[in-house]
Amino acid sequence: KQRIRNAKEIPELRELRNQFHEKNSDHLLIFDPIGLIEHVNQFHDLIIRRTIELSEHRLTDKGRGPLPVSYAFILFGSAGRGEQTLWSDQDNGLVYEDSDDPEEAASYFQELALCIEEGLEAAGYPPCDGGVLATNELWKHSLSGWTGLLDEWFEDPAFEKVRHMLIVADARCIYGNSTLLDRLKRHFLSGVEARPGMLKNMLHNTLRHKVLLSFFGHLIREQYGEDSGGIDIKYGAYIPVVNGVRLLAIQAGLPETSTLARINKLVEGAVINKGMGLEWIEAFRTILKLRTMTPYFLEEGMYNTRGKISADDLTKELIPHLKKALRTANDLQKFVKKRIEG
Repeated sequence: KQRIRNAKEIPELRELRNQFHEKNSDHLLIFDPIGLIEHVNQFHDLIIRRTIELSEHRLTDKGRGPLPVSYAFILFGSAGRGEQTLWSDQDNGLVYEDSDDPEEAASYFQELALCIEEGLEAAGYPPCDGGVLATNELWKHSLSGWTGLLDEWFEDPAFEKVRHMLIVADARCIYGNSTLLDRLKRHFLSGVEARPGMLKNMLHNTLRHKVLLSFFGHLIREQYGEDSGGIDIKYGAYIPVVNGVRLLAIQAGLPETSTLARINKLVEGAVINKGMGLEWIEAFRTILKLRTMTPYFLEEGMYNTRGKISADDLTKELIPHLKKALRTANDLQKFVKKRIEG
C-alpha cells in the first residue's frame, strides 16, 4: 500500500500492478472468492486513487491549478460494485460542484479526465468499449447537470436511457467529495420512488441477459470459435445475478452498490427471507470463483478477458456446482420479475 501511495510516476504503478497480477493469478483457486474479490478491489482502488492524485499534480505543473470547485471521481460497473477482477477495464465518470464560471469548470475537468484516462491506460486499464468514461461528456457533469440529465431520462425512459440509469445506480465515489455523489444518488432513488412505473421499464433491461441453463437443466455452451464448448460466465451467470439484485435494491431505495451488501440489506429489510439470501450468496460465491477462472490475455499491453470459461476447465467436479448456482440465478430472476410486476 505504501509503495502505491509513494509512487511518483505512472510507470511505477504499472510495475506494481504487474507484480500484484503475477502474485495473485497463480493462486486464484485456493482463495475464498469473496475474500479474493475484496483483496483485488482494495488494490485497484489504491492504484486508481494514486493515478487521480498524480493527474491533479500534472495539471498543477502545467499551470492549471487549483481546483475550480470540488468534485467526485466515480466508478461504475464492476468497479462501482467493488467486484473487479484482476483484469477489469475502466468504467468511470465525474460529478463536480456547480460553479460561478461553468465554462472554466467544464474545461478544467475535461482536461483532468483526459489525464486520468491516460494514466489508467498506462497503468494497464483499457478504456471501456462502451465509452462509459469521464472523458465522455455523457458521464461528466456538474451536480445540477447530472440531476437535470436524470430528470430527462425519467421523462423519456427509452431502453438506452434506462440502461444509463442502471449504470448510475452502481456508482461509487473513489476519490474527492463523496457528498456530491450521495446527493446525486438520493435524487436518483427519489426519482424512481416518485415514478413506480419506472421499475417495469428497468425490469426489461434487467432480464435481458438469460441464465445459461436450458429448460431441461443442461448448460447452454458456446457453439462456435475458440470458446466452443465453454460457458459465458460473465453474461450467462454473473450479470443476471448482479442485475436482479440491483433492481430489488433500487426498489427498496438502498444506496449500497456491492451485490453482497445489497443481498444482506434486502434480508434485513425483509424483502427476501434469510434462507433465500443465503442461497443467493452461495450462488454468487460460486459464480465469483468461476469468474476468476476465465482465461485472460494481454492485448496491446492491457489485461483483458472474454469472460468465458473454457470447456477444459468445466470439469466433472465443477459442473454440478455451476448448475446449482445457475438454478438459483434462474429462480432469482423469476422472483425479481414477479415482485416488480406485482
